[in-house]
Amino acid sequence: MSIDDMALSPTQRSTVRRGRARARLVRAELADVLASARICHLGVVIDGAPRVLPTVYGVDLEGPDRGGTLYLHGSVAARSLVVAPDADICVTVTTVDGLVLARSGFHHSMNYRSAVVLGRPRLVTDAAERGRALDAIVDQVIPGRSQHLRAHTKKELAATVVLALALYEASVKTRDGGPVDDDVDIEADRVWAGVVPIGEWVGVAEPADNLGSCVNQPAHVSALCSASPGRG
Repeated sequence: MSIDDMALSPTQRSTVRRGRARARLVRAELADVLASARICHLGVVIDGAPRVLPTVYGVDLEGPDRGGTLYLHGSVAARSLVVAPDADICVTVTTVDGLVLARSGFHHSMNYRSAVVLGRPRLVTDAAERGRALDAIVDQVIPGRSQHLRAHTKKELAATVVLALALYEASVKTRDGGPVDDDVDIEADRVWAGVVPIGEWVGVAEPADNLGSCVNQPAHVSALCSASPGRG
């Protein structure tokens, strides 16, 4: 069975109940959400208390885990990663595409794409998979970056823990379109309503102060900068 043939929300706890009309059942939309962001939030219980921590991540839709693989990494001293393989975790990814301004505070909203992935991660110990995972995490932040970097050193690898989470148990919710106002507010026609698009911006790349004059800006950095309209 291919990843696209799997149900997006195959379990009770990953089935959207609130706002079902905004649930998406196509796994391609999960891939879209995961590709749209650079930061996820990891939810894990430590010493009986929940913690939600922002972190970078990587994705391999054809990875070895059921439904594909989401990779997390960090210091071997990070308790959030050390305790994670012993219990279920929750990873969320959200991209905000627009601010929805309605005629009342109650109906204000956002246009967004959001994914929730649940499961018990595994510790990645295979050297080849660890390398692919760390490259995927770098490329999630800056596409194409990993192939330009030197290899990881043994010291760096020894200081890093890598976790893999199956993408099988996941849900996606999205919202798009304009405000949904009450008829009485629309008829009153006294308050401006609409959508303000919003998103990340990428500025002009600034070379390091100690960069040699013979090292030119690579194509993947130029592509990243040119792909954004910038902040104006």
